[in-house]
Amino acid sequence: MQASDLMRIELTVNGRREAGHAEPRMLLSDFIRHTLGLTGTHVGCEHGVCGACTVMVDGAPMRSCLIFAVQAAGAEIITVEGLATDAALSPLQEAFREHHGLQCGFCTPGFLISALDLIGRKPDLDEQAVREGLSGHLCRCTGYEGIVAAVLAAAKRMQAQNADQQAAQETA
Repeated sequence: MQASDLMRIELTVNGRREAGHAEPRMLLSDFIRHTLGLTGTHVGCEHGVCGACTVMVDGAPMRSCLIFAVQAAGAEIITVEGLATDAALSPLQEAFREHHGLQCGFCTPGFLISALDLIGRKPDLDEQAVREGLSGHLCRCTGYEGIVAAVLAAAKRMQAQNADQQAAQETA
């Protein structure tokens, strides 16, 4: 492939404007990992089955191994690196740590991104809703119990934080 065959891709990743060059057939997962250097997005099956490569694309969880980088040009993307703020874990990441929702950690980035979306869409989650919402992800280590407990705990914590923020805004 010649340099003239490369396409310039500009997008927003974790709130930062990013750009790079890619072959038209380069997968978004490879662009994120190899061009942008964000290695938290893991590539497992490369067929969209395992969920390890899940990222948010314009507010929706998407398997980054099933989309070309050029298709994501101009998009807003959130990867697992975008969940923590100021070197502090997000409430969701903290819940995964507290409830032993990970072991080897390979599948964890995809679970975290999909769980974030699930919590945002259905704040009143129960165990069945979490299991159904994350059923497209594969984990070979945990048995899923810790993952489900972590998502339920994070949903409660995030609801409480949102309520506190709303109350603070109303009194201001």
